[in-house]
Amino acid sequence: MQLYRARLREKLTEALKAVLPIVVIVLLLSFTIAPLPTSILLAYLFGGFLLIIGMMFFTLGAELAMQPMGERLGSRITQTRKLGIILPLGLLLGMLITVSEPDLQVLANQVLSIPSPVLIWCVALGVGIFLVIALLRMLLGVPLRDMLLLFYGVTILLAFFAPKSFLAVAFDAGGVTTGPMTVPFIMSFGIGISAIRSDRHAADDSFGLISLCSIGPILAVMILSLIYRPESAEYTAVAIPVIDHSITLARLFTEAMPTYLREIAVAVLPIIGFFGIFQIISLHLNGKSLIRIGIGLLYTYVGLVLFLLGANVGFMPAGSYLGQTLAALPYRWIVIPIGMLIGYFIVKAEPAVYVLMKQVEELTSGKVAGRSLQISLSIGVAVSIGLAMLRVLTGISILWFILPGYGIALLLSFVVPKLFTAIAFDSGGVASGPMTAAFLLPFAVGACLAVGGNVVTDAFGVVAMVAMTPLITIQILGVLYRIRSASHTAAHPQVAVSLENYTIIEL
Repeated sequence: MQLYRARLREKLTEALKAVLPIVVIVLLLSFTIAPLPTSILLAYLFGGFLLIIGMMFFTLGAELAMQPMGERLGSRITQTRKLGIILPLGLLLGMLITVSEPDLQVLANQVLSIPSPVLIWCVALGVGIFLVIALLRMLLGVPLRDMLLLFYGVTILLAFFAPKSFLAVAFDAGGVTTGPMTVPFIMSFGIGISAIRSDRHAADDSFGLISLCSIGPILAVMILSLIYRPESAEYTAVAIPVIDHSITLARLFTEAMPTYLREIAVAVLPIIGFFGIFQIISLHLNGKSLIRIGIGLLYTYVGLVLFLLGANVGFMPAGSYLGQTLAALPYRWIVIPIGMLIGYFIVKAEPAVYVLMKQVEELTSGKVAGRSLQISLSIGVAVSIGLAMLRVLTGISILWFILPGYGIALLLSFVVPKLFTAIAFDSGGVASGPMTAAFLLPFAVGACLAVGGNVVTDAFGVVAMVAMTPLITIQILGVLYRIRSASHTAAHPQVAVSLENYTIIEL
């Protein structure tokens, strides 16, 4: 127990560093140019407290349970070396973990023109199919870049035929499906699969599952929109709470808690069931390992409930009101730099970002420093929010950003190390998590309402923008890495510095 307490203190420190900057920024804005009603401010502060505690429990739970479960399942399934077993199980696992993703539930509930179950299962099928494609790529050794060029090419082509009102929703779907449930499990699943390969590219190929699984939902929603042919993609407005006193504040969160207790239980149970069946049939882990995983699952459950409760009940109304207030100012352009500042810090509060950083550092033996990765992500998200706010103010179509953005990202894949391309495209999905859905999307919606824009075409797409820009910034990190490696080799020719020998370089 002392070990767990020490680990919790470590995770608490990480959570405080991640969440406090965004809390301070919003407080400063509320006391200066964008005053928030007391009700919203109180809910926001209590939501921030829940975010910190939830993030503390979740990050430790992911390390204790989600990652070892994913690695063991991936390794054991692949050891059968039977595609007739690997592919159906990959399809089933991809669908189950997507249906359980809380971010997808949030997006589906905001799009009213398609029934939520239809949208959710359509997206789940897309993820399942592309998880199968990603597994085949790993097993056959197909270069990730070739797969990305092919499927993003198909995506861009299909975008010209899909209803314009659904483009932003489709690209958002690709971001919300790779959230706190999906990322730690699928990344660990890929590590388990790559572990049975003995070639030197096995570790590199363990990345890339998230990037391919992010494409499936985009294509699935586009195809669904062609079938449904909705006239418009309606949305659900964010409710602004009214809080008279502390009892009302407590009631606001306690009344919402059963919803999240139920949602996260539904999210975790399919994974537990899937793992339990394999434990009985094949894994046969000892009691100590099962107890450790059980404690980790409990931490994961508690952490996600508290995190999503704080994000959706406390942060969502604050984001919506703040965006509306800033965009209503005479100098409405200020929403762009403030949005960029918020974006820079808010990505640090995404639970899955810490999972990615840890896995990258472990698998590259420190070659890619977690701090460098986090700074690159923050810069990418800051740029994406700035562009998203520009869209809100001007009404420019998302295609004018998505097409050149993905074009640049794909071109960079030809000049950077393959590992950085895989990490970059995985990072895009990781960055667009619950904080983006619960704060940045309402922030954009509020700003759009203030300027009289079309919420569905102008505000939706924030998640997609957040998922796109890290593809560029992290690959630029790869370019800097290559330059520094070349300089180091030229200065010290007796020491071979290469991507394969996992030299530690922090940029």
